[in-house]
Formats: sequence, C-alpha cells, structure tokens
Amino acid sequence: MATERFQSFGLATPPAPRAIGADDAIALLKGGQAKPAALLAYGNGRSYGDSCQNESGAVVDMRSLNRIRAFNAETGVLEADAGVLLSDIIAHAAPYGFFPAVVPGTQFVTLGGAIANDVHGKNHHRRGTFGCHVEAFTLLRSDGKTHRCSASDNARLFAATIGGMGLTGLILSASIRLMRVHSLDIVEKATPFRDLDEFFGLAEAADQANEYAVAWIDQLAGGRNSGRGLLFTGNHAEHGSHAASRAGGNLSVPVQPPFNVLNRPFLTAFNAVYRWKKGRSPAPRQVGYQGFFFPLDGVRDWNRLYGPKGLFQHQSVVPEATAREAVPALLAAARQAGQGSFLTVLKRFGSIRSPALLSFPRPGYTLTLDFPNRGAATLALLRELDRITVEAGGAVNPYKDARMGADIFASSFPDWQRLEALRDPAFMSSFWARTARKLDTRRGAAEAAE
Repeated sequence: MATERFQSFGLATPPAPRAIGADDAIALLKGGQAKPAALLAYGNGRSYGDSCQNESGAVVDMRSLNRIRAFNAETGVLEADAGVLLSDIIAHAAPYGFFPAVVPGTQFVTLGGAIANDVHGKNHHRRGTFGCHVEAFTLLRSDGKTHRCSASDNARLFAATIGGMGLTGLILSASIRLMRVHSLDIVEKATPFRDLDEFFGLAEAADQANEYAVAWIDQLAGGRNSGRGLLFTGNHAEHGSHAASRAGGNLSVPVQPPFNVLNRPFLTAFNAVYRWKKGRSPAPRQVGYQGFFFPLDGVRDWNRLYGPKGLFQHQSVVPEATAREAVPALLAAARQAGQGSFLTVLKRFGSIRSPALLSFPRPGYTLTLDFPNRGAATLALLRELDRITVEAGGAVNPYKDARMGADIFASSFPDWQRLEALRDPAFMSSFWARTARKLDTRRGAAEAAE
C-alpha cells in the first residue's frame, strides 16, 4: 500500500511508515500474534494531527469494512461496519426521515473514527457528543477475543473506547441511534455581532431556541472591530428534501501548490467577502444540509492549499466563567503573532455528559483556529495558545493536535491514566507515545527514585 495515502489531514506530520489491511490485522489479533505497539486503526484520515498515526508500527486501513448491516426504520437504530463513512449512513437513513444526531464538520469520517474521537457538532447543547448515541460495538483485542461493549456489557471498555482514539483495540462494527428529522434541509439564520461581548450575550439564548448554533469570527479584525463575526443558527426544515445529495463537490485541488495559498492578503479578502455574503440578510433561509454542516467538503483536498508544510489546527475549550477573558486573549495572541486563521469557529458546549472516559467537550466555549505551518514561529504561537487555555481551566483537543506537550495533555485530561490502564498493549499512536507514555515514563522514574 502507498504510504502517502495514510497521512493526517493536517499534512504537517510524516505519513504512516507502514499500513496493512483490516483482514490482515484481524488475523493477527485473533491469532494472538500482534506485537506490542504494532497497530492503530486508520479510518479515512480526517484527524488533523498524529492521533491517527503510529510511527512505531503500522496503521490498519479500515475502509474495506464498509457494510451497513441493518437499519430499523421505526427506532432509527443503525448497525454498520466501522469503516462505513458518515456520508453513506446519511444517504441510507435519509429516505426514512432520520439523520445522525451528531455530525462533525466533515461527512467523510468513518463510523469507527467518529466513536474513537467522540466527535461533536453544532448541537452539543442539545445532543451531546457522538458517543452519547452509541448503543453498542464489537471490539477485537490482542487477547484474540471479540468483546461486545455497551453501557451494560463490558462497560469499562465501552467507556474507554469512546473517545479512546483507537487505543483499546479494533472496532469492527457498531450500532448507533439516529434522530428523526422533518427533512434534511436546514432553516438557517445569520446574525451579525459587533464584538465578543455581543456574541456572549446572544449565545445561550441561541442554544435554547435552536437545534444548531455556531459562530464564525473574523480573526484578522483588530481594534474596534476585534471579535466581530456571524452567529449561525439552524433547525431542520418542516418541509424539505428527504434525499441525500451527492457527497462532496465538483471542485478539487488536484495538486499541492509549492507554497501556502491561504496567505494574509487572501484571508483578509476572504473574510470581507464571507462576512458580506453571509451576513447581508437577517431573514432565515432554507439551505441544503451539505452547505450547512459540511461546507469544506465542497472542495476536495482543500488542505493542499496550505502548501507542502501543511497546517496545524488548535481547538480549545474554556469554562464559561473564564471564556470572556480567555477567548479574546486567544484571538489576540494569534493576531500579535501575525498568523491568520482560514476559518475561525466559536461555539458553546452544553452540560450533557459523554459516556466516554476521556472526552474533549465539556461545558464552556470552544474556539477552533487553523494556521499554516511556518515552523518555529507557528509552534511558538501554539504553545502560547496552550498556555492561555490551560491557565483558564480549559483543555486542548487531542485528536486535532500534532504537537502539544505531555504536560498540556495531562492538564487537559487528568484522568489519562485510566485510559492507559485499559489500552490494548498491541495498539499505539504517535500522539499517545509523545504525551501519555512520556508521562508514564516520568511517573515510573519518580517512583523508582523514592
């Protein structure tokens, strides 16, 4: 298999050194032949960092496990192989009036990947994370056994695998509950806000009144325009389409340019046009689900626009009590560093708890920034964003990260040792090796010195 296929979506980390097929991995595991740290499931490569990479072994291409096994059109419970794409689940369930209760910013993620990363969407305040809607799954571990996991069966493995970033074994299939919707179309409303104070004043009411809510921030705007943006709210239209449209758009980036196309002049112009186009009318309008949920899916391989060095994404969450200070500080740090973010997204997380042992969403506000990889300068900015986040009592998202230090991870997820205790010894990721394993080594050295 060509290793260039098995990269992270951010393209800032090396591709996997080796990949094997799902059937070969299953045979190794069932035969008890998998070596320590030898494997890691790889879905469709939409993670931005190295949580989908395993520099010490091989990644397992799960895309051949792509069968939808069953669907109950009365209850909305769907059973499918772990390699099935979210776009295929949407297409299968849409004619029956069902839609996934939680969708991330792309439909090109696998079912197993959505579980392993406990992804979230624009309606966390209403539906929680993806893991909240998982009924059960089958997990193959290096003991050669296939474990059925649910809230009542193998409950510890169930909690560790949701949000466990693929470290507890190989998810083979899963059952999830979809939600009934009037149609796939969305009634969208865009509300301009002058600054972050106005946004914070709108956010809670927007969540209470709408299924979906998310804000776009003009990250480059400074001075009196600092923090301006658009708050998008949406609900499924009572009368609209029940047919899934073709996944992905007609546009693509066929080759990777030799430099970053998304430079500051381009971003300044883009932000001005985007703000004018999306915010010119306050009236609600009915739009297709593809454009509302998955706007970037309309351009295939858009990540190539960042050039050969790729991009880093930084997603943080901070508590409501500190958000009014921390979010402006994060945006100011990026501006002061002269770094422009292509799409800057701000939204409010609710209080619905995930069944996951480790889950990134928690009550508060989450800010997502994308930066072209400019080497040391970008890494310095990201460390500053980490510092602001942690000092505000927040957390940095591991499955969108490619460089956070072990201490930042420990501050973000103080219960990481509970996942390490349930990690399958045959599974490892580059992310886990540079964070949790370093922490574990430090702990062992400290205990030995006592």
